[in-house]
Amino acid sequence: MKIGVPKEIKPQESRIGLTPESVKTLISEGHQVIVENNGGFEAGFENEQYIKAGAKIANSASDIFTDAEIIVKVKEPQKVEVEMIRENQIIYTYLHLAAAKELTEGLIKSKSINIAYETVTDDNGRLPLLAPMSAVAGRMSVQAGAHCLEKNQNGRGLLLGGAPGVTGGTVVILGGGVVGENAAVIATGMQAKVHIVDKSEARLKQLIEMFGDKIIPEQSDKTDLNKLVSEADLLVGGVLIPGAEAPKLVTKDMIKLMKRGSVIVDVAIDQGGCVETSKPTTHGNPTYVVDDVVHYCVANMPGGVPRTSTLALNNATLPFLVKLANRGYQKALGEDKNFLAGLNVHKGHVTYKAVADVFGHAYVEAGEAIKN
Repeated sequence: MKIGVPKEIKPQESRIGLTPESVKTLISEGHQVIVENNGGFEAGFENEQYIKAGAKIANSASDIFTDAEIIVKVKEPQKVEVEMIRENQIIYTYLHLAAAKELTEGLIKSKSINIAYETVTDDNGRLPLLAPMSAVAGRMSVQAGAHCLEKNQNGRGLLLGGAPGVTGGTVVILGGGVVGENAAVIATGMQAKVHIVDKSEARLKQLIEMFGDKIIPEQSDKTDLNKLVSEADLLVGGVLIPGAEAPKLVTKDMIKLMKRGSVIVDVAIDQGGCVETSKPTTHGNPTYVVDDVVHYCVANMPGGVPRTSTLALNNATLPFLVKLANRGYQKALGEDKNFLAGLNVHKGHVTYKAVADVFGHAYVEAGEAIKN
């Protein structure tokens, strides 16, 4: 198969869909790979490395979209890219469609085949292609939040880790999944006071085994969230409903209870955000202030560390891509229900129920869709 890797064009997005090592693997399986000129440059991957791995270099994204059977990206297609997608072309990337109506409509209209990293599952119901970027974003959330707490960033002027004789700040993490766990790794390492809120008692027990008394577990239905939010110096939003819009756990009224100069990092912003006052921002202009609370809502946080992120992402996405290219999408998805869960839009039909429901589209079961 011909596999195309365009340069990412979302603002401040420097990751790339494939590393040179991944290209080498695909070439060894008998496939062709086309990479856009300098597509990996910002992540530290040179054209020469891709050429040495066996890829061809294309001068423009349009050359890639015109020629390739599979398009491999990192972020969701931007408007100009959607216009280039061809009927029956396979798009393999993060999509986050439940928070993107215009993109959903564009993909439906294109009659392409769209597989979203973030809804591929494993046998335990986890999200293996989302996990590496969630881990990066979780770790970055505390790093970014600590920076935003500095006075010249409109923060409280508080060092999250404290100082000799001065206690550290309070971090409240909403969600004990991959984001929350990795946020806790950094926050506890900084010696902050860390609360983790999750609805699952079993998951909280796992986190206690990991962190011991370095965290304070909070079961969501037994916790006064208003009080907890009001005590936070840094609030990290890490809740996720796979493929669906994030629930708004923190309301505008709760924001008003927060301390002046406290910080919110809403990692769930890709799925609409779990804070009512959240709106997407960029690495170039990452924050804004509502009711004296700093909001950091960068929608592609791992894009700030593109080399680490690209390597981590490829570790997870490449095995599925090899299967997709070797077997064809119908066999690859039909033989693996977990991979099939990644199919969101297929030849004009919405095949992921949460996306169909949020926009009022007819839902076609993915297994039935790929038979046609």
